[in-house]
Amino acid sequence: MRAAGSAIARLETGLRCAVEVPTAVLVLVEIAVLLAGVVSRFVFHHPFVWSDELASILFLWLAMLGAVVALQRGQHMRLTAIVGGLSPGWRARAEVLAVAMPALFLLIVLPWAADYAGEEYYIETPALGLSNIVRAGAIPVGCAVMLAWSLLRLWRLDWRRVAEVAAALAVLALVLWLAAPALKAIGNWNLAVFFVGLLAAGVLLGVPIGFAFGTATVAFLKCVTTVPLFIVVSRMDEGMSSLVLLAVPLFVFLGLLIEMTGMARAMVAFLAGLVGHVRGGLYYVLLGAMYLVSGISGAKAADMAAVAPVLFPEMKKRGADEGELIAVLSASGAMSETIPPSLVLITIGSVTGVSIAALFTGGLVPGLVLAVALAVVAWKRSRGETRGARVPRREVWRTFWVALPALVLPFVIRTSVVEGVATATEVSTIGIAYSVVVGLLLYRQFDWRRIYPMLLETAALSGAILLIIGTATGMAWALTQSGFSRQLAQSMASVPGGGFGFLLISILAFVVLGSVLEGIPAIVLFGPLLFPIARELHIHEVHYAMVVILAMGIGLFAPPLGVGYYAACAIGRVSPDAGMKRIWPYMAALVVGLLVVAAVPWFSIGFLK
Repeated sequence: MRAAGSAIARLETGLRCAVEVPTAVLVLVEIAVLLAGVVSRFVFHHPFVWSDELASILFLWLAMLGAVVALQRGQHMRLTAIVGGLSPGWRARAEVLAVAMPALFLLIVLPWAADYAGEEYYIETPALGLSNIVRAGAIPVGCAVMLAWSLLRLWRLDWRRVAEVAAALAVLALVLWLAAPALKAIGNWNLAVFFVGLLAAGVLLGVPIGFAFGTATVAFLKCVTTVPLFIVVSRMDEGMSSLVLLAVPLFVFLGLLIEMTGMARAMVAFLAGLVGHVRGGLYYVLLGAMYLVSGISGAKAADMAAVAPVLFPEMKKRGADEGELIAVLSASGAMSETIPPSLVLITIGSVTGVSIAALFTGGLVPGLVLAVALAVVAWKRSRGETRGARVPRREVWRTFWVALPALVLPFVIRTSVVEGVATATEVSTIGIAYSVVVGLLLYRQFDWRRIYPMLLETAALSGAILLIIGTATGMAWALTQSGFSRQLAQSMASVPGGGFGFLLISILAFVVLGSVLEGIPAIVLFGPLLFPIARELHIHEVHYAMVVILAMGIGLFAPPLGVGYYAACAIGRVSPDAGMKRIWPYMAALVVGLLVVAAVPWFSIGFLK
């Protein structure tokens, strides 16, 4: 038995190495290809006609191999709040289910993925003249490697628990198969069985969200329709293949890069010197730093990781309660969801067709409105804390000049998009190149040894996000084909109060969805269904986007279910209990700010051309 365990460990190590190295290389190559496309078009006025096509091919491979890396590292998004409160025995069963459910989904989908890739063999890419199987083959390969890894994990778990979970899944499958005629007879009410009951049970028991979406969709199609599962694979391909989404891994890498080069630290030092001496000054620094850093990285975890380790020690020295710090950090994470180039903005533009450049422009002021609301609460709650000494003006100017290259970066990114130098997808490569030059030549803080782990972190986070988008696209297709979207449109459009009534019910819905599904899954699943309704009610699509993104952010960072809150606690190294009571005034301020943004469309669309 010990020899078998040793062999499994060696297989896992070999499989990890075989995936991680090419995945890291893919991230670097994608950056190089897109940057070369920008330089060739803008500098030499001779664009590479093949750059987007090659980037698209590599991107699907990056998405699938990144999903493998995320699975190997246990970084797929999942809700663990409920599981953490279970007894040890039931917690062990839930952990087995979190491995077994993805394995079951992958086992069902893999043959269809292979067929899909085979069908793509006869399609030729227009610029490079390659068979499209070169791109589509990423789906079966990624599914096969994830399945192999899941089976190896199951082998290492308690066999008794594995048998119990396997038996439970078999019984569930048998019950659904026997109940198929009855489920078909009740019409669209059967959606509640699969997309409320089955999906909610999986999510609450800790199944990774992307696989929970996929499993619910497969079960629905197999039990109550005659649609082949081929369509699930094709929808996954469609969801993950949008070239706009290539901005996701690139901005994640950019966020890690600015933390590594010391750019984030320089910005925070300047802000602390500027207002750190006033009442609540470091809270304002925290809010301002999150506002600025969000304009660079686009990823909330990267934002908080860049700011909290720099500010928290000094704030604790001045008497700040650690629970208060976590409350402000979490609330600022929700506040900054609309600040470009937020990954949520990029995702919502991809799935709804709203201009990403318009979203980037429209997101700045709503975030500022919420920042002001949070600053008011922070000022009231900072009584009794020790104020820092006023920093001499000369020192403030010195930190300003040190921070200036970092402060310029958000404006470089936005200007590049608005002025047409680069697309929203490509602009991150300009930021990456800028950060590398600044880190090497100005800050002289560039640890080459950290590049490889950063590339893998980028791939893992991106793969987890993109798999959710892929499976959610399949789920959204199933909901649309069932007629659910039409029924939803009719019910929500009939809400009293017209457009503002629709905004209010959307706020309520996305607060709940944000706390249960996290941000990107909620946006991908419901954005394509609700944005057409908003247009029919004459609500500007950018204004509606700001409202639902902020509502989702509040749900994402609000305890007890908000995953973002627990991420903030982990980054700040503070117990979740410490901030649970202190966060509610900040959440109330966010709700008030959101209602103001919803009532005054100018905040979202006033600066659009």
